[in-house]
Amino acid sequence: MDKFLHYLTLPWLIDGMLFTLQLTLYGFTGGLFLGVLLAALQLTRSRALTAIGRTYVVIYRGTPLILQLVFVFTALPHIGITLPPVAAGSVALAMNEAVFISEILRSGIKGVDPGQSLAGRALGLEPRKLMRRVIAPQAFRSMVPALGNEFISTMKNSALASVIAVPELTLRTQQLASSTFDYFSIYFATAVMYLALTAVLSIIQLLLEDALNLDRANRSLLSRLDFRRRTTTPTPVVTPVVPAGPQVERQEIGDTVLDIRDLHKAYGANQVLNGITMSARQGEVIALLGPSGSGKSTLLRTINHLESVDTGTIRIAGQTLGYDESGMPLPEGRIAKARIDAGVGMVFQHFNLFNHMTVRENIAAPLRWIQRLGKEEAAERADALLSQVGLADKADTLPHRLSGGQQQRVGIARALAARPRILLLDEPTSALDPELVAEVLGVIRGLAHHHGLTMIIATHQLRFALEVADRAVFMAGGVVVEEGSADQVINRPQDPATARFVNAMQLAAG
Repeated sequence: MDKFLHYLTLPWLIDGMLFTLQLTLYGFTGGLFLGVLLAALQLTRSRALTAIGRTYVVIYRGTPLILQLVFVFTALPHIGITLPPVAAGSVALAMNEAVFISEILRSGIKGVDPGQSLAGRALGLEPRKLMRRVIAPQAFRSMVPALGNEFISTMKNSALASVIAVPELTLRTQQLASSTFDYFSIYFATAVMYLALTAVLSIIQLLLEDALNLDRANRSLLSRLDFRRRTTTPTPVVTPVVPAGPQVERQEIGDTVLDIRDLHKAYGANQVLNGITMSARQGEVIALLGPSGSGKSTLLRTINHLESVDTGTIRIAGQTLGYDESGMPLPEGRIAKARIDAGVGMVFQHFNLFNHMTVRENIAAPLRWIQRLGKEEAAERADALLSQVGLADKADTLPHRLSGGQQQRVGIARALAARPRILLLDEPTSALDPELVAEVLGVIRGLAHHHGLTMIIATHQLRFALEVADRAVFMAGGVVVEEGSADQVINRPQDPATARFVNAMQLAAG
């Protein structure tokens, strides 16, 4: 026992432990930077860059680290690059760890719900901001355990640097044991040193996981990241105004703001849109009806260019969104700006709220990022909208703590925050339980009488469409089968396909 304690505090071994830490930090930090680059290469749309990234991964994942260490230390001098042992060990570790870190990063990013990206694009976030503000924060939280594990693996792998004479802990242990022949006590002391180092790293990892846990009672780290934490008395709940159609005077409908001509869209052999032609005027509310698979959602996504079109044109206030004057596709960054200029808001079927942000931040943050509003102004507009949809008391709540109806109301408030001229609603109640449908329809019913706001609502709710819509468009098989006033299309359909759909919906509604 005395020998064990002696070795445990021996400067010779402690100095080796410091070399181990140095190798670990250099190797992991370098691997992290190179891993980010490798992940970016594999996530890019360029096949050539992706092939380069994948080739690197295959080579380094398929060869032993000990060979990579020897190569860096002995082969590089032949091309004029001579590195001291510690530098060579750090470089070899970094190049090896980059492969595994890149896979952690890539899987974390790909694991984020695609709806988060759709929502960010619909709001007008350009790709870099979308990655930095929405995707990366959510991905990082899920990657912390794997990155922590990889850091510890880097420390254990650093022991292999002893083969190129790096005086880290393992080499010092071997040298000491070979001179004293007291193998058990020396290696036991070394094991304790490694355990102490990995225990500290494990504690740091757990603390970081806890700090990033959005559900913790005292979210100290999150409060520092939040642009505003309220300590005042919560604003009382304001019941949303739900005016009925006949009781509210509608604003006069203006000129054409949306013009769609001969629109075609296919996914492989599946022709989803087959020659759609329709228009919408300023202040007009259009109910988009049709069975599942008729192309309603695809049509809405092509309007704000979340989906590209094969042929045909979509013009919003005279602007062709997603293409330049010669018809060439624009890069995503310019499309994001075009969405903002066109003034198109979107409400999604599955809400697509940003899971890492509070309700208030879901509305206010895009206003700061995209509209360049100040913190106070963005917060005030967010709070005003939350009051309008009856959720003022939920401002500091995370989305997953809300009911489906509440989440959809937040989604509506977020879409309205930028004051769009056109609001697209994609089956806004289909993901809700029946008892939650009424609260969302009530909010939309009120919006239908909002001055100057054009709305296109994909819905199966026929009674609701009769109440709020100026016009109904029935789609089937990717074409417009029938359109006219909501009363005419729903109560007096002219086409047999429309009549069958209406009858089926009425029977389902009871």
